[in-house]
Amino acid sequence: MIGKKMEKALNEQINAEMYSAYIYLAMVAYFESENLPGCANWMRIQTQEETAHMMKLFDYVTERGGRVVLKAIDQPPKDWKSPLAAFEAAYEHEQFITGRINKLVDVAIQEKDHAANAFLQWFVSEQVEEETSADAIVQNLKMAEKAPGAMFMIDRELGQRTFTPPTQEGA
Repeated sequence: MIGKKMEKALNEQINAEMYSAYIYLAMVAYFESENLPGCANWMRIQTQEETAHMMKLFDYVTERGGRVVLKAIDQPPKDWKSPLAAFEAAYEHEQFITGRINKLVDVAIQEKDHAANAFLQWFVSEQVEEETSADAIVQNLKMAEKAPGAMFMIDRELGQRTFTPPTQEGA
């Protein structure tokens, strides 16, 4: 059985993950409007990942006998001044989510909820990957500012990304 404090914290994270999916979907629309289908594809996959993260949390709360309570999702921005600015915003958002995951682990430890702590370790590792991936693109885009044509190559590379749902073992 999940404790009320942990249940509330996980419900807040469910909302944060849905906002993550929403902001990345807004970035899909931005990149499509900028004729950058590869960047749009990368963000579309990111949207799918965030939705999968939300569902992992949703299912965990339910499996532990808790109640999921959905809240309103804030409207995300719709425009960025450049592809670099959009990916910088994505990187900053992933850092924000990492902070939230770390606070969830803190709650699990404080509440002596060992099951939640074990469950959340997947998210801790996932956030390392999320930050690394977004930062790598930011760094590439910074280098591309001085190389005409590099954006075309980066966009083409980002278009190759595919969605791989998390496995049960990764839960």
